[in-house]
Formats: sequence, structure tokens, C-alpha cells
Amino acid sequence: MSVLEIRNLHATVEDREILKGVNLTLRSGEIHALMGPNGSGKSTLAYVIAGHPHYEITDGDILIDGESILEMEPDERTKAGVFLAFQYPVAVPGVSVANFLRTAVSNVRGYTTRPVEAEGRSGVIGSNLMPMREFRRELTDKMKEFNVDPSFARRYLNDGFSGGEKKRTEVLQMAMLEPKFGILDESDSGLDIDALRVVSDGINKLATPDRGFLLITHYQRILNYVKPNYVSIFYGGRVVMTGGPEVAHMLEEKGYGWVEREFGEAVAA
Repeated sequence: MSVLEIRNLHATVEDREILKGVNLTLRSGEIHALMGPNGSGKSTLAYVIAGHPHYEITDGDILIDGESILEMEPDERTKAGVFLAFQYPVAVPGVSVANFLRTAVSNVRGYTTRPVEAEGRSGVIGSNLMPMREFRRELTDKMKEFNVDPSFARRYLNDGFSGGEKKRTEVLQMAMLEPKFGILDESDSGLDIDALRVVSDGINKLATPDRGFLLITHYQRILNYVKPNYVSIFYGGRVVMTGGPEVAHMLEEKGYGWVEREFGEAVAA
């Protein structure tokens, strides 16, 4: 079992404190939903876990299996088992989904440049990517399993994709990269009901005993399809309440106004 632990995490951007003492633990096999109003710092937490350089950590720690990842670069955090699904995935014209995935998978699985010595020369030749035949077979199998159209492999990454297509592609990325922890930043954002079901089905297939998910969302609706073990309310840059699925139902019924009334003074202090 792996454990992602966030301890008293404080982070700022442009000298403004956004995270104000976040404590949260995510274990393999768990789905932990994080809910809160706009501006509460949920996306900032996701970016900080992934190692976005725009944010400065001023206190606290993030650990995977007891080892701090704060000094790791984003690619090193990916190798350590962290995957971030963006709320608004970026288009990369000119780079096909297949080429992107082959490079990413090769990097995470430890393929390296290969040394060469020939005709008195030494050095490296290109990069030792995952063998193409093996990669194509695995990609084809994953696309079938996760209901992704095979034509996606030839399309440029997220270029001209609908919101649902972008989120399906991120599910495919997770399936190929096999992270220990999936950090999903509002993966339900902008999806119609059909796309929401497809994405939810993909998350459920990936929710194995060896993988944990931090599911960041505003709304109850994705939790009708993806059943969390825990639901936390995020407000004012910190977790203010944690419980079971009933917390999400309470928020759906009552909204977030009572959260500000109950926890506003405590957070300000």
C-alpha cells in the first residue's frame, strides 16, 4: 500500500498565501473527494502536489510513502507516482496523442538513452523509447478498454478536442502511465451527461487497490457515478471538515453558504 500525505502545507503565489495549513492523507485503494467553493484553493493544491513552479511552498510537506517530494521536479514526481488531470487540458498542436503517450510512458517506465560505440565514436543515439510494436499493442488494448476512439492516436493532443474528448484522453493517459495517485482537478467540468458517464466509468476501472484518487469537484453529480470513501470540504485554503459520502449530499442540499458562516472566522484567524 502507498500513502500520499500532506502535512500542514502552506503555499503562496505572488506573495499571496493560498494554502493555509492543508492536512490530508490519501491511501491506495481510496477515492477522496475534495469539494469547495470557487477560490477556496482546491486547484492550487492540485498544482502544488504536481510541482507547478508558479507556487512557493512556505511551510509543511508532501510525502509519498514517507519520502518528501518537495525537492522533486514535476517529471520526477510523475515517476514517483503522481498524475495530475487538468481542469482545462492544454492543446499541443503537432504532437500526436500516440507520440506523446509513447514518450511519457517510456520516461515513467525508465527507458533511457542508449550508448553507442561505432567507428571510433562514442555517445548516445536518440532516446530508447518503448518498442513500437509493444507500445501499439498496449495502446490499442487500453483504447478498447476505456472506450477511446482509435483515431485519437493520430490526432494532435487536445487540438480541436471537445471537453469530453479531452477528459477521455486524460483517462487514457492514466491507464497507460499507471500512477499510484491520480489528482483529478474538476474532471467533470464542462461535460455533458454521456461524457460524464464515460469518464466516470474510466475512473472506476482505474480505481484498483493499488491506486488512490483525489477527486476535486464542485458538485455532487460525478459522485453519483464515482463513489468516494471520504469527502472533505475545502475552504479558505485548508480542509475544514472530512466525513463520508453524506458530506457531499449535505453540500448538494445546503450549498456552501453555511460553510462560510461556520468556518469563516476560524479560517481568517
